[in-house]
Amino acid sequence: MNDHRTPHNAVVKHFFDPRTWTLTYIVTDPETRHCAIVDPVLDLDYASGTLTTESADEVIAYVTAEGLTVDYILETHVHADHLTSAPYLKEKLGGKIAIGSAITTVQSTFAQVYNETDAFPTDGSQFDVTLSDNDSFKVGNLVACALHVPGHTPACMAYRIDDALFVGDTLFMPDAGTARCDFPGGDAKTLYRSIKKLLNLPAETRVFVCHDYQPNGRQLAYETTIGDQRKSNIHVKEGVTEEEFVTMRETRDNTLAMPTLILPSLQVNMRAGHLPPAEANGRLFLSLPINVFGGDDVARFADKI
Repeated sequence: MNDHRTPHNAVVKHFFDPRTWTLTYIVTDPETRHCAIVDPVLDLDYASGTLTTESADEVIAYVTAEGLTVDYILETHVHADHLTSAPYLKEKLGGKIAIGSAITTVQSTFAQVYNETDAFPTDGSQFDVTLSDNDSFKVGNLVACALHVPGHTPACMAYRIDDALFVGDTLFMPDAGTARCDFPGGDAKTLYRSIKKLLNLPAETRVFVCHDYQPNGRQLAYETTIGDQRKSNIHVKEGVTEEEFVTMRETRDNTLAMPTLILPSLQVNMRAGHLPPAEANGRLFLSLPINVFGGDDVARFADKI
């Protein structure tokens, strides 16, 4: 794991979880030693229902060894492929958990999916900070800006911290393209417009992706630039029209299976990483809604269940 440093720029450290293909970042102001953590992972063994903290503990070890102060734990969106360890990191390291203000839309949608009671607020209050488009904040002395980039989900955010841009699932490495748009609230036309907004940033802006699926078996890659994305992204490079992108994206999305951890991930991540309340016997449970993503409606099988 290498640090990335150029004069007067943020220092970015990456951590890769090969089980979910997820990249977590620590972005540090070298002057003040303050930092933000972006998209942290909580480990779930789905088969056994076991939650562990190995990935988060790597982050804690780095922050502690470097003597850093955590200002923020930034979520780019409500992830569908891994659980967030944000509450655990906050307990151990401090910092405010932040997400985009459109989280309320996602919470309202999935509160129905998981049959949540009125005890589950859909106002984003589980998070310490909700950020809107162009909201500014600071990591140490580094100037940061939140950018609303819906399309993959309604609440997706990118975070520009100094010259480093953390794009979540909006963009992948140029040879991997872009995120899917077939989750509830997703929209390919909206994603195209969000990406064009990012591609208008200065060409030298460093881009850090949230996932790398290592297409064609290549080695892990996670950093590119806006200029490289403009020239080489296989889905949205210069010259690709909105109509071409939407046709490609919708056709491709129809072939994709749901992420393995989508049902537990959404239920936990919409709570800012907290688990649902314990049952009367003190045990913790996650719900498994049937036929929510794909398949026939439950009503069709009512006489066979």
